[in-house]
Amino acid sequence: MLDFPRWKTILISIILLLGIVFTVPSFLPEKTTAALPGMLQSRVNLGLDLAGGSHLLLEADLSDFDAVQLEKMERSVRQAMRGDPGPDDDVAIGDLTRGNGQISFMVRELTQLDEARERVNRLTQGVATGAQLTAQRDWEVSFVDTTRVVLKATQAGRDAEIANAMDSARDIVDRRVNALGTREPTIIREGNDRIVVQVPGLEDPQQLKDLLGQTARLEFRMVDDTASPAEVAAGRAPVGSELVPFAPSSGQQGFEVLKRQVMISGEQLINAQQQFDQQNGQPVVTISFDSGGANTFARVTTQSVGKRFAMVLDGKVLSAPSINEPILGGSAQISGSFSVESANSLAIALRSGALPVKMAIVEERTVTPELGADSIRKGALAGIIATTAVLVFMIIVYGRFGVYANIALVFNIFLIIATMAAFNATLTLPGIAGFVLTIGAAVDANVLINERIREELKRGRKVIDAVDTGYKEASRAIFDANVTNVIAAGLMFWFGSGPIKGFAVVLTIGIVTSVFTAVTVTRMFVAHWLRKNRPTTINI
Repeated sequence: MLDFPRWKTILISIILLLGIVFTVPSFLPEKTTAALPGMLQSRVNLGLDLAGGSHLLLEADLSDFDAVQLEKMERSVRQAMRGDPGPDDDVAIGDLTRGNGQISFMVRELTQLDEARERVNRLTQGVATGAQLTAQRDWEVSFVDTTRVVLKATQAGRDAEIANAMDSARDIVDRRVNALGTREPTIIREGNDRIVVQVPGLEDPQQLKDLLGQTARLEFRMVDDTASPAEVAAGRAPVGSELVPFAPSSGQQGFEVLKRQVMISGEQLINAQQQFDQQNGQPVVTISFDSGGANTFARVTTQSVGKRFAMVLDGKVLSAPSINEPILGGSAQISGSFSVESANSLAIALRSGALPVKMAIVEERTVTPELGADSIRKGALAGIIATTAVLVFMIIVYGRFGVYANIALVFNIFLIIATMAAFNATLTLPGIAGFVLTIGAAVDANVLINERIREELKRGRKVIDAVDTGYKEASRAIFDANVTNVIAAGLMFWFGSGPIKGFAVVLTIGIVTSVFTAVTVTRMFVAHWLRKNRPTTINI
C-alpha cells in the first residue's frame, strides 16, 4: 500500500491538472474561448433542448424515388442495347415503356433475343442483407409474347435501394447543414423513410428549410427547337422530348421543350461557388465539372454551336442560353433572379451532391433559448444539491477517508467536463440527468472500499494491511459493477438516438472517470498519508 511510486504520482497529478485546464473554456464566453490557443478552444456544446434551435423532420417521397429508379434503368437498358462501338453490336429494340414499377421493350430480331437477355441480366445484381449476399435479385427479368422483355423491381431490391438512398441522403443533409456553419447538428434516420435534423442555436430555420427542401438534381439537356408552337400550346412534345416548366427564379413562365437525354448530370460536378456576374453584378453560381463532364460538355457544345441547351434543377428550367461558341473550360455559370443567400444555398446544395430522393419537411419545431436556460438553471441546481449532499454524507460517515473521496469527486467533475470538451460532445437535458446520476454514483466505489477496510480492521488486521486488502478486494467488485453499467450505456448509445445517446455518452464518461478518481486518486492520497503518519489506528 505504501509503495506508490513518484512517477505514478506525477502522472496522476498531470491528468488532474489537465482536467481542470480543459474544463475552464466551457465556462467562458465563446469570444473569449476563440482567443485561446487551438487546443484550449474545445468546449462542451449545448444541445437543442438547452441552447434552443430548430427541429425538422424530413420524409422521403418514395413515389419520386421509384420513378427515378425506373428512369435510370431505362437509360441503362438503352445503353446496354447499344453495346460497345461497332457495326454489329446494336440490339434493335422498340416500343420501350416504363411504369407500374417495371420496364418493357420489344426485341425486333428474334436472332438477337439471347443477346438481349444476356445484356439485361448483366444489369441486375443480387440483393445483400447486411454484409451477406442473398439469392434474390434487385430486378426480375421475364419474357412476354416471345419477343417482349419485362424488367420489374423486386421488393427486396426496392427495400435495399431505399435503405442505401436514405443513408446517402443523411450524409448529404449532414454536409449541407454543416456548410452553413452550424455547430453540432444532430442528423439521424428515423424509420425507413425519415430523417430528423436538429440544429442548436438556429432560431430562424428558413434558410435551412430552403436548403434541405432542394433535391439539387442538376441536369444539362438540349432544347428541342423542332417542336411547333401548336404542339407546345396543346401540351404535347415530339417523340424523345418533353415539356419542362421554368423555375420561378428564371423570370420566365410557361414551358421549354427539352430532349429527354441528359447531356451532363450533377454527379459530374466537382465544385460550385456563389459569385457575381462581371457584366451586371448579379449573384450567380459558377460550377466546374470533372474531366469526364468537361470533355462531354466541350464535345456537345462544339457540335451544337447556334443551338440552345437548358440547365434543369429539380425538374425546372433555370435558364436556356444559346451556344455561341464551344465551351472548353469545363465550367459553366447558372444565372437567374438570385439573391446572395439563394445563390449561396444553391451552391451549397450542388457542392454537397444531389439528394437521391426528394425530401419534404413534414414537421417543424423551434425551441427558444429561454426554455434551455431554465433547464440549465434547474440542472445546475440539482447538481449542486446532489454534490453537497454526497459531500456531507461522506464526511459524516467516513471522516478523513470521506474527505479524500470528496476531493476525488470534485476532480471527477472536472474530468467529465474536460473529456466531453476534448471530443466536442454535446450536452443535452438527458445528459445533465446522466451527469447528476454520475455524481451520486461516483462515490459508490469509495463506499465499497471503506466498508471493506472496516471489515478487515474488525478481523484484527493492522492498519496498512487492512487498507491494502480493502483496496485490492473491493476493486474486483467495483470493476464488475461498472462493466455492467458501461455495457448498458453502450447499448443505449448503439440503439438510441439524439438525447438517449447524449445520456449514454455522459454516463459512460462518468463511469470511467469515477473509477479512476475513486480508486486510483484516493489510493494516492491515502498512501501518502499513511507513509507520512504511519498511524496505528484509524477512524473509518
